[in-house]
Amino acid sequence: MEKNTKLKKHLRSHNNHVKVTFMEIGIKYRTRIGSTEDIDLINRLIAENPNDSRYCLSIKFCKAVGWLQPNGFPKDMVARGYMLALARAGYINLPPKRTNPVNPLALRKKPSAVDIDKTEIKTNLKELLPFDFVQVRRTSLEKLFNSLIEAYHYLGYTQPVGEHLKYIVYAKDGRPVACLAFSSAPRHIGPRDKFIGWDGKTRKQNIHLICYNTRFLILPWVRVKYLASHILSAVAKIICNDWQKIYNHPVCYIETFVDSTRFAGTCYKAAGWVYLGDTKGLGKKSQDKIPDRSIKAIYGYPLSKDFRKILLGSKS
Repeated sequence: MEKNTKLKKHLRSHNNHVKVTFMEIGIKYRTRIGSTEDIDLINRLIAENPNDSRYCLSIKFCKAVGWLQPNGFPKDMVARGYMLALARAGYINLPPKRTNPVNPLALRKKPSAVDIDKTEIKTNLKELLPFDFVQVRRTSLEKLFNSLIEAYHYLGYTQPVGEHLKYIVYAKDGRPVACLAFSSAPRHIGPRDKFIGWDGKTRKQNIHLICYNTRFLILPWVRVKYLASHILSAVAKIICNDWQKIYNHPVCYIETFVDSTRFAGTCYKAAGWVYLGDTKGLGKKSQDKIPDRSIKAIYGYPLSKDFRKILLGSKS
């Protein structure tokens, strides 16, 4: 009875017309608040398309409500999770599952080792210039990038989820000297959000305009002063256009975390990145707000002078 009450449409008569008001139902999935309007729409899609799979229904639902990624593609995976939550709560009846897709991340093997010249490079920065920044995402060189990160970065390699770019930096003689990875920014970072000055709604709308430097590796046999800060400064000049090419939207701000127990963040400071504060050390499995991982320093780098105006949107 309680669920039926929630699902009731409130009818108001005015000048012989009926106005329908929809209600929230107490379900939230990711950022979407469940409503009787969504339930009615999904049930109508199911009734009108009895042979559709859950995937097809999720595509139709996304297009109907405008639930799209910044690049214009529907958020069909998230929509399927949302529809499943509604089904488990008894609000809709989804068609039977047709397949049980294998989770590629769960079965992903560690990157295999790639043979590479490890002769020490010990010289001055000028002798290596000009650098060639090669964006290797979706190219044959991606395996080399993955292998180098797995073998020589202290965190190893993990497959990024969502939007991301990968760079291998080559010296003028063609030898790789560094690797950098960037991905979608974390949703909530207190010091960053305070620095930008946006509220939750604006952050949700514009978070895709920030990217996160997840990996930065100078290969261990490369010993060149000022190399790291030079690379950080140089990649900041190209990443906006590269992001636009791959994902059909720019980025205007970069951020990163630096493990203060291991590093002082010297190269980021030298490249002009701004220290914003520290994380709370709370992972997803942390209980009672007790830190369960190392505290990390938060650094940010605006890619344009009007970055704040862009990130605040119409509120600027």
